[in-house]
Amino acid sequence: MDINVNVIKEKLQREGYKLTTQRRAILNVIINNYEEHLSCDEIYHMVRTKYPEIGIATVYRTLQLFEKLNIVYKLNFDDGCSRYEINYGTENHHHHHLICLKCGKVTEVKLDLLETLEEEIQKEGKFSIVDHNVKFFGYCNECKE
Repeated sequence: MDINVNVIKEKLQREGYKLTTQRRAILNVIINNYEEHLSCDEIYHMVRTKYPEIGIATVYRTLQLFEKLNIVYKLNFDDGCSRYEINYGTENHHHHHLICLKCGKVTEVKLDLLETLEEEIQKEGKFSIVDHNVKFFGYCNECKE
């Protein structure tokens, strides 16, 4: 995982924001748990271990700001809450998720076979695609047995 926090700090400053201690703590939790796709509540509870004075509203507002500035992506895995993952800074955010229906484990799939389909759709001039998101629901190796 290669995230340059200075780039994020500069992005915040360009938009008139500071990388405060609280924002840095929230960012660190997301970066340090990048494979987990954490919810706001999960981020809040992790940040509170080091900063017990932080409020849930601060975490919500920070996540909204990070999403607005494309620092994080907001994801919906149909489990009743939004989840967040860090934006790696790559131009295209094309990966998919495997979601276990039994344990809830989420696995990322980097293979993207939809690029050709996107190119064909855009070539026909019917739609200008910015991003896509695919979710596969099933059972992980541990749960299918």
